[in-house]
Amino acid sequence: MKEIKFISKIIALGILLFTSIIAFGQVPKKQLVTIIITPNHQDWLYKVGEDVKFTVSAVDLKDQPILNLKMDYKIGPEKMNPTLSGNLTLQNGKAELTVKGLKEPGFLRFSGNAQVDGKWYYGLVTVGFDPLSIKPIVDMPNDFKEFWDTAKTVASKIPLDAHVRLLPEKCTEKINVYEVNVQNYKLNSRIYGIVCIPKAPGKYPAILEVPSAGVKPIAGNVALAERGVITFNIEIHGIPVTLDPIVYTDLRAGALDLYATFNLDDRDEYYFKRVYLGCVRAVDYIYSLPEFDGYNIAVKGGSQGGALAIITAALDPRIKYLSSTHPALCDEVGQLQGRPASWPNLFSGKYKNFNNKPDKIATSKYFDVVNFAKLLKTPGFYTWGFNDTTCPPTNTYAAYNGISAPKELKIFKDTGHWVYPQQYIDINEWLLKKLKQVD
Repeated sequence: MKEIKFISKIIALGILLFTSIIAFGQVPKKQLVTIIITPNHQDWLYKVGEDVKFTVSAVDLKDQPILNLKMDYKIGPEKMNPTLSGNLTLQNGKAELTVKGLKEPGFLRFSGNAQVDGKWYYGLVTVGFDPLSIKPIVDMPNDFKEFWDTAKTVASKIPLDAHVRLLPEKCTEKINVYEVNVQNYKLNSRIYGIVCIPKAPGKYPAILEVPSAGVKPIAGNVALAERGVITFNIEIHGIPVTLDPIVYTDLRAGALDLYATFNLDDRDEYYFKRVYLGCVRAVDYIYSLPEFDGYNIAVKGGSQGGALAIITAALDPRIKYLSSTHPALCDEVGQLQGRPASWPNLFSGKYKNFNNKPDKIATSKYFDVVNFAKLLKTPGFYTWGFNDTTCPPTNTYAAYNGISAPKELKIFKDTGHWVYPQQYIDINEWLLKKLKQVD
């Protein structure tokens, strides 16, 4: 019986780690052909104006070089029109190309495409030029803090009215699991989540996990709770998180499609106002739990959740620590002035003509991570990669560089909009060490 329980725990931990990686983005699988683009600096970092020498190669599934492969390439600032393009032949399996570096802080991306047996393969590398000197484009409205202080005060007068339902099928020997919903920033608006609470009597620290983009169910973080913390995973859309998966599929393609653009012309009605205030309400709920130790609380998330982690900590001084992975919603208006577009790409691509209006631009500034980052006083752990095409490093550094609070940054430079399992481990270990106040 003990062996069965042990095996069950191992399986559960594996499933949790797998689903956590999915939430942050999948690690790419090895392909039949891998295009490898290597800059001449091992850390992929350069001084402004410094030349970069790229070495390009390709290998097959057995890591054997592919000779005389013809490849098209594009080079330029990330997600912008290329400043240099052409084609290369990988004679003897390799080619080299030296290019001029950027004239100001930012990131330069080299991408290549090659066709083998009728199938196209893709590779890229992104190098940074003094990224710690990147400054944002977005400015902070004069009444930014006043706007959010007022919004929080109004929301705090709404009764929490917590509804809690035990989920026996998800409980373990050590953890009780509940679906929870609490009232959000106005009457009858609610926020849903899964809370996992250790069964053993005592007072525990807590971790609020805020969600990546999308419309989806959530399972809760039982494995992390079994390490002696309360975990509260939330979603943002005001719907239960344990419904049939088809419900989320239909909402994602229907009523909640493009939710990040809803009411962008009005700062009081913009969709993310209820989201940001809902994260604060989630903190209120944690503070209402008799099992919470009343002090040690952290927030973490990736992508949209990486943004929400920074925002929640900036809005709520009760948050003692935060972890943010490749945060979205950074320096959005920079897209109007030659900067790359970060999710949700409000002012680029298909939204460019629709959203590029003074009232929408003005509203976006009240919701930009850059401006919340400037207010942060919470120690944080940050991690991302240079090859991210969803939340480009130019944008994340624009926010990160404005943080004056204690901060640690761990770069996994080859990652795109995904994380290695090690990053997930690093995040949890950093948070647990802080929350439990151990060396």
